[in-house]
Amino acid sequence: MGAHPKGDALIKDNRISQRTLGQWIADYPGCLGAKVKDTFHGQLPFLFKVLSVNTALSIQAHPTRELAARLHAQFPEHYPDNNHKPEIAIALTQFEGLCGFRPVEEIIAFLKSAAGKDISGSNGELLLRLHSQYPGDIGCFSIYFLNRIILRPGEAMFLSANEPHAYLSGDCVECMACSDNTVRAGLTPKYIDVNTLCEMLNYKPAPASSKIFPCVQDSSDPCVYLYDPPIPDFTVMRIQVPSSVKQYTVSPLDCASILLVVHGEASATSTAALSDITLRRGSVLFISANESVSLHVTSPSGMTMFRACCLL
Repeated sequence: MGAHPKGDALIKDNRISQRTLGQWIADYPGCLGAKVKDTFHGQLPFLFKVLSVNTALSIQAHPTRELAARLHAQFPEHYPDNNHKPEIAIALTQFEGLCGFRPVEEIIAFLKSAAGKDISGSNGELLLRLHSQYPGDIGCFSIYFLNRIILRPGEAMFLSANEPHAYLSGDCVECMACSDNTVRAGLTPKYIDVNTLCEMLNYKPAPASSKIFPCVQDSSDPCVYLYDPPIPDFTVMRIQVPSSVKQYTVSPLDCASILLVVHGEASATSTAALSDITLRRGSVLFISANESVSLHVTSPSGMTMFRACCLL
């Protein structure tokens, strides 16, 4: 969900001439909001995804803007953008991943157990699971060095530049800067660049608990929980409309946003829409800057939505 050239979102409404979100933004750049339009040169600055992870998704990290520009200039076939790619993953189900280097004491303890050929316990089970997915891949042993994190629904981890990570299992909502730059080193059939990854990584050890990114309830709307990482490109809102609320307004922002429904149903109206829109699980709306959407909630159990935006 976004306007990146490699995956420009298709517009479902066939009553307008634009076929993709990128074309719409190019024709109506004011929809981004003045600050976003000027700061990001008329481009939507984020990508919004839903991932369902069954097989582990690559030991990787994302470059800084400076490194991204250098890699793109040298190897454009492998690094198609000159932009950075910080990202956040918010769990929809129990979600398992690796993130950041473990405290040194933990690494030493795991290596001692491995030297003694002791692969019992949950880490041993994970090692065998990864080996079954990627036989012979040395990246399987990354579990001894990187924090293993299990997120509950609603919990998140933020991945800044140079942060080693991998997604192992579960479903999540993911938001990132508008980029396709990933440096990989294992657990993947894609291009691997071990030397670059080793040179760029943040090697500062930290406990797993420090990698869980907090959300904050919005003081102006108790239904909204903000995930606001320390980068300008994106913020994500989790909107939990309780079953007792049947009329809910998705508030206007001074920036464009993308709304994703993950639970519940509603009839949506706005001044920009040509007619009422039925929203259900999987529905996606692009909301222009300064535009609100009124929801008449029809599902008895309320609604859960995620909204990606850029709050400058």
